[in-house]
Amino acid sequence: MFANIDSVVVDARETREGNLVTSIEPVVQEKLDQILISVNAQYGSRETGGIIMDPKTGEIIALDTAPSFNANDFVNGDSTHFGNPLVEHRYEFGSIVKALTMAAGLDSGVITANSTYNDTGCTTLNNKKFCNYDLKARGVTPMQEVLSQSLNMGAAFIALQVGHEKMRHYFKDLGMGTETGIDLPSEISGSLANIETSPRDIEYATASYGQGIAQTPVEMVRALGALANEGQIVTPHLVRSVRLESGIEKKLSWGVPKRVFGAAATEETTRMLVNVVDLKLANGTVRIPEMSVAAKTGTAQIAGPGGKYSEDRYFHSFFGYFPAYDPKFIILLYTREPQNVKYASETLTHPFMDLTHFLINYYAIPPDRAEYASSL
Repeated sequence: MFANIDSVVVDARETREGNLVTSIEPVVQEKLDQILISVNAQYGSRETGGIIMDPKTGEIIALDTAPSFNANDFVNGDSTHFGNPLVEHRYEFGSIVKALTMAAGLDSGVITANSTYNDTGCTTLNNKKFCNYDLKARGVTPMQEVLSQSLNMGAAFIALQVGHEKMRHYFKDLGMGTETGIDLPSEISGSLANIETSPRDIEYATASYGQGIAQTPVEMVRALGALANEGQIVTPHLVRSVRLESGIEKKLSWGVPKRVFGAAATEETTRMLVNVVDLKLANGTVRIPEMSVAAKTGTAQIAGPGGKYSEDRYFHSFFGYFPAYDPKFIILLYTREPQNVKYASETLTHPFMDLTHFLINYYAIPPDRAEYASSL
C-alpha cells in the first residue's frame, strides 16, 4: 500500500520487522467518506475526491475518492475504480489557482493589496479571446475583488505583471508539475507543459486561473498548503513512524519545508481569502463568527479531444484552511462533471463547511477571532 518508505528509514531491514503508524484519523476518514459519497450521488458526478492535511507537517489526516471499491472483493468490483485518482490522475483545477497567482504577485512586489487594474470583461491575447466567467467588465477593480468575484481578467493581469519567467518559477517552486514524493504507489506528476514550451502571453494568462495546466490532487494540496504555512511547502505523507517489534518507535523524517513565498505575501493573501468567506461565499451566510476560515472555489471547463473546452462539462474544486492565521488543517475537495450545476460554489461550499465545523468540534480547536478568544 505504501511507497517511498525505505528511502526515509535508515535501517530498512530492521524496520520491516514492525508496524507502520499512520496519520490517518479513522473518525475523520469516515466523515470525509460520507461527504464524498453524498456529493457524488447528489450531483451525479463521475468522481469526487478530498484530502485533509496538516499544512505545517504534511501529515494527511484523511483522503479518499468516490466511487470507490471494496478491497476485499476485486472480482466483483468495477475495475475503473481500482486506481487512486488522488495521485494517478491530473486535472485542470480552475480558479483555486488564483490564490497562488495573487500570492506570487504580492511576493514579487508587482502589486500590493491596494493595487487596481482596469477590468474590461474580455480581452484578446495572441489571437485568443478569454473572459471573466460572466463576460462582464468591472472597470477599475481592486485586488480583493479578483478573489472575491473570481475574475479571470484580474488573475491574468497579475501573472503578466509578474512576467513569464518568474511566474513559471513560482509554479515550479510550488511543486506543480512534479511528483510530491507521497508514500503512496503509482504517483504521477502534473503538467506545466503549456507554459514551459510557449513564449506567448495567452498561456500564462490562462494558467493564472488554473486552465491549461494540470495537477494531481495531492500536488495541488501541497502547493496550496504554502498559503497556510507562511509560504512554505511540505511533503504530503501518511506514515508517521515505524513501531518495531522491540517496542521502539522510529519517527520518520519527511524533509524540511521549502520556502516559496515570503510570510508577508501569504498573510495578505490569507486576509483576502478570509474576506471571501466572510463576505462573499454564499453571500456571507457561512461565516463562522468565532473562527477565521480562508477559502476559494474553482470551476474549470474540461478539455475534450483536440483540446477544445466543453461548454457543459465542468471540474469543480474548493480549498480552504483554518484557523486562517494559524492553520491546523487544509482541505481540498473536488467533483468531476457534476450534472446540471455549473459552479463549485453550488456543489462544494456546504460540504466544505460541514467538514470544517466537524473538525473544529472533533479537535476542540479554540476560537481565533479576538472577541471570542478573549472570553476563554
